[in-house]
Amino acid sequence: MLRFDDRVAIVTGAGHGLGRSHALLLAERGAKVVVNDLGGALDGTGASAGPAAEVADLINGNGGQAIANAGNVATPEGARAVVDAAVDAFGKVDIVINNAGILRDKSFGKMTVEEFDAVMAVHVRGSFLVSLAAYPIMKAAGYGRVVNTSSPAGLFGNFGQANYSTAKMGLVGLTKTLGIEGARNGIRANAIAPVAWTRMTEALLPAEFEAKFTPERVSALVAYLVHDSCEVSGEVFTVGAGRVARVFVAEGPGWKTDDITPEAIAENWESIMAEQPYVLSAGDSMKAML
Repeated sequence: MLRFDDRVAIVTGAGHGLGRSHALLLAERGAKVVVNDLGGALDGTGASAGPAAEVADLINGNGGQAIANAGNVATPEGARAVVDAAVDAFGKVDIVINNAGILRDKSFGKMTVEEFDAVMAVHVRGSFLVSLAAYPIMKAAGYGRVVNTSSPAGLFGNFGQANYSTAKMGLVGLTKTLGIEGARNGIRANAIAPVAWTRMTEALLPAEFEAKFTPERVSALVAYLVHDSCEVSGEVFTVGAGRVARVFVAEGPGWKTDDITPEAIAENWESIMAEQPYVLSAGDSMKAML
């Protein structure tokens, strides 16, 4: 059994759904958990200490160790307070699972700047700020695990979710850079793109998905990614209903000429759009251009 004895984990957005499931699983396997949740509505309005406290109480009642935190991770002060709470209670931070998020769905032409910024603030800024606050602690320890929560909507797009899709794809870039920069200090960062029946998705998914697409079927992957034994980093995985798959950004073979013009591009568009054989790294892409 993969266990987390003596590991300290922060899980944001852990009052409901996926975050709650992640927190419960890690605690069940020995981790000390900071359960963070602002306790607001799906659109980010309002706040309540209740959801985080309920999950922390459940963990403690089952013989685990947890504390509740209702801070707003989208603010530097709130993010720092989450990390400080972990250090004050348990002495360190080993694991950060950035799961907090909100929805402000609207078609692009009707979306306001405030609706766009609000979603970016929680998903991207919140993940950045909590990771940033924990990073020096992990670096000093020579160990850390970070999991960011992307989405199929970010990887592939989705109608009415320009703000959410932008945020979720932004987390892929953050994850890949954290994976590169954290490598020398034993810090691994990965992202998941989950499909699960939660209060955030129940209005979007068919009712028959509820029994099969449970949060627990996502948390199993998260637990593996934050375990000591997992050395993979900078990767993205789709997960749902018991299926796990690597998702990657690839570049096709392309077309090259020393006399590039708009007309030449038009004439060779089929070659430009070809998918095989593809390259997977920025370095290989640069080599192909030389």
